[in-house]
Amino acid sequence: MLKKLALASLLAAAPLAALAETYLIDVRSPAEYAEAHADGAVNIPVEIVAEKISEITRDHDAEIYVYCRSGRRAGVAQQTLTGMGYRHVTNLGTLADAEAFVEKIKAADAGR
Repeated sequence: MLKKLALASLLAAAPLAALAETYLIDVRSPAEYAEAHADGAVNIPVEIVAEKISEITRDHDAEIYVYCRSGRRAGVAQQTLTGMGYRHVTNLGTLADAEAFVEKIKAADAGR
């Protein structure tokens, strides 16, 4: 069973209480994920995101960030999750974009 991922755990002891229900999901294949992935991301391939999201969160107000290789599969995952009632789903685009997002949050929290 996939473990719940909160960016708070990803970012060590950073004060992210407001982001306690924030998830980073890599929607690429397991092989792509094994090659490289953003720190703290969990892998749920786009083909099974509808089936597996409840193992990550059932909170439809959770902040969910998805990414893939080009942004296309992340867009499909975003539409799927939005269609399921998840209200805060963001397509980060590519792996590089997701890594930059994580680094931006780490830097912002380091400045606190």
